[in-house]
Amino acid sequence: MRSEWTHLAAIAWPLLVALILGIAVHWSLRALARAASRRAREQMRARIAHVVAVPAAVALPLLFLSLALNATPIDPDLLGQLRHWIAIGGMLCLTWLAARAVGAVEERILLEHPVDVEDNLAARRIQTQARVISRVIQAGVVLVGVALALMTFPQVRQIGAGLLASAGIIGLIAGVAAQPVFGNLIAGLQIALAQPIRLDDVVIVEGEWGRIEEITSTYVVVRIWDERRLVVPLQWFISNPFQNWTRTSAQLLGTVFLWLDHRAPIPAIREELQRICEADPRWDRRVCVTQITETDKHTIEVRLLVSARNSGELFDLRCAVREGMLAFLDAHHPQALPRVRNEVTDGDARRAAIHAVAPVAHASTQSPGAETDSETTVEADLDTGLPSGHAQ
Repeated sequence: MRSEWTHLAAIAWPLLVALILGIAVHWSLRALARAASRRAREQMRARIAHVVAVPAAVALPLLFLSLALNATPIDPDLLGQLRHWIAIGGMLCLTWLAARAVGAVEERILLEHPVDVEDNLAARRIQTQARVISRVIQAGVVLVGVALALMTFPQVRQIGAGLLASAGIIGLIAGVAAQPVFGNLIAGLQIALAQPIRLDDVVIVEGEWGRIEEITSTYVVVRIWDERRLVVPLQWFISNPFQNWTRTSAQLLGTVFLWLDHRAPIPAIREELQRICEADPRWDRRVCVTQITETDKHTIEVRLLVSARNSGELFDLRCAVREGMLAFLDAHHPQALPRVRNEVTDGDARRAAIHAVAPVAHASTQSPGAETDSETTVEADLDTGLPSGHAQ
């Protein structure tokens, strides 16, 4: 009996010590990670501590447990299985640490290149590359880590050998099944390198105007102007045409069309457009042009061309120009607003009067072969509208 208690004590006390040390180290490292996260933006050491502390809070207790198991007199087979699982836990912790390190580098790059500045073209290019490449590297790290952990099982190694033996058919099936995954992965690399889109780009996708809000390893989130979100697969941007309004610059030109009367004073409209643009801070002082672009028999088409620093300011500037120009024409040149003309001459009036009072001859409206009664037929008096026999 005493020998059994001695055996249990020999097993319990190393595990108890490992448990106490593991809990103490875990909570200490978690507290260190929370403190470091508050200063991670300013200090390099705080960023490193924040990255390392969280995986270490799991890995060190596993290390203590492994050391404690070596000091216990347990069955060798059970000890081997426990060591195997602890080794898998350590490999996953290392994978976790590598993924967090990649994410920390990405976050640092994003902090050094903010996009909330007026000229953010270079920053958006760098942020897009950093985000996409970081997602690809993290996915690769996780895939390799999980694969290495699974390969520690003999059964998995046998399955891998069997797959290599029948690599033809299995590889074909796996390639077809994984085509969307690898397609998006390759599309992500193409977007990161060629950059047809970047973060905060203004795009037209499926007829919707919006901004690129997020680029992940599989899809892109487009923030529509009315705050909806359009989720588009990465591969779509490689295989379909779309509009990118900020591909090389955020500056844009916009038009305002007015349909006016032929008597519209174009010089006065040109001066008023210049005054409206100079008074509006959203105008970037590049383009302010008034042109007649089309005419027809009723109106003329006047195009007002203006420019702005970005698409949002351009839309507001176009609305302000449209409203200001209509108010100016209504107040100072109402004859310039379009109208429908109907010109009537004196000759047209006389002909209309004659046609209105001229009698219709009865004979001209009589059908051939119709019966007539000469005794009851009377002649209408044009002056009184009564039969001539009663006009006296």
